[in-house]
Amino acid sequence: MAITITMGIQKGGCGKSTTTGILAHLLNNDGYRVLTIDMDSQGNLTEMLSGESSNEFVGKSVLEAMQQNNVKDFLYSVNENFDLLPANNFLATFARWIYTGKTYAGDTIPFTGSPTLILDNLLDQVREEYDFILIDTPPSLSEQTTNSLCASEFVIVMYESSNWCYSAVPNFMDSVESAKEFGKRDTEVIGILRTMNDVRRIDVKAFNEIIAEDYPELVFQTVITRKAPVGRLSLYGFKENKELNKALEQYIHFYKELIERVKNQ
Repeated sequence: MAITITMGIQKGGCGKSTTTGILAHLLNNDGYRVLTIDMDSQGNLTEMLSGESSNEFVGKSVLEAMQQNNVKDFLYSVNENFDLLPANNFLATFARWIYTGKTYAGDTIPFTGSPTLILDNLLDQVREEYDFILIDTPPSLSEQTTNSLCASEFVIVMYESSNWCYSAVPNFMDSVESAKEFGKRDTEVIGILRTMNDVRRIDVKAFNEIIAEDYPELVFQTVITRKAPVGRLSLYGFKENKELNKALEQYIHFYKELIERVKNQ
């Protein structure tokens, strides 16, 4: 049975897509069967893992999978035992479909049921086929995010060390609690990852310390700093990337911490 983990925070620029892609790569390298799900209409995770424009997945994405209640026909194979449910900009019409039944293509596919459990129910079709399911979310507390949280046992809060991100954390924690209450997965935060740290900023150290004081049992010891090889993963990807080892080195420490926490749950 797969362990499902969502990366989230309702703020952009916090490394959600990058962290999801790197974590999936590391898990697959260790022999785990991995499914990644892109629930962000920007499609950044899709482009990172597939090497293709997200526009190539129009009609072949997680949106259609949810509308048709069919996972397997929309899986994209990244590698052996490593699949992706891709996204594109039409995922932004997800809420309209839920509440009106209208699709971006002009069709009508009526939806009945809980609007927060669509993804969770869909994933029941394939949970036995993977060891880990990783979900990337948009920078908002939208239907995509609430579905992702309700489909997950664990949540990693992505924390970019800034005042705006710090102020976003309490509301996101409340959303996780709501998913625990109204979902079926007993959703909980497994950790807070301090990421996208800019060592040139004098306020970064203070915000790292503040979040650790507020949530001492949740923060990971690993702190991810901004590095050029990580930023260029969106350009070079994970195959034939001469910088890959440099891009991954920080995340390997986080990965080991995460695996240890999952095993101890």
